[in-house]
Amino acid sequence: MNRSALLASLLGLVVIEAGVLFSVDSASSIPSFTWRIGFFILLPLALAVLIWLQFRWAAMVCVIYATVGLAMDLATIAQLPTQDPSTIHSLITSVISGLFDFLLIVFGGRWLLDVGQESTPPESHSPSPPSPS
Repeated sequence: MNRSALLASLLGLVVIEAGVLFSVDSASSIPSFTWRIGFFILLPLALAVLIWLQFRWAAMVCVIYATVGLAMDLATIAQLPTQDPSTIHSLITSVISGLFDFLLIVFGGRWLLDVGQESTPPESHSPSPPSPS
């Protein structure tokens, strides 16, 4: 999968995750909602853009952020059925966020692995054999 396809997948999941976050009841307070948008949408999107701009340190930050996020999403998914079976909205949000975090890990990890893989110059030709004189 090339970088453009990964970035397009990330952007698509950002749009879906934003839609799910906006569909939450308006009972949540504005500061909490702003924090969610900033942390769950804008920060990963900024990290993906920094990786696209080829900042080497951003790839590691992205992988760490997404690994912690994926672990939290998996813990939430495992915990939800034991609490209240009617929490389908939280389950959908956690699944989308987990998929987004997984793609961030792939995007950042691929960049980390590709950093040293720059195209090498062609090898020089072997010297011509000595002329018989």
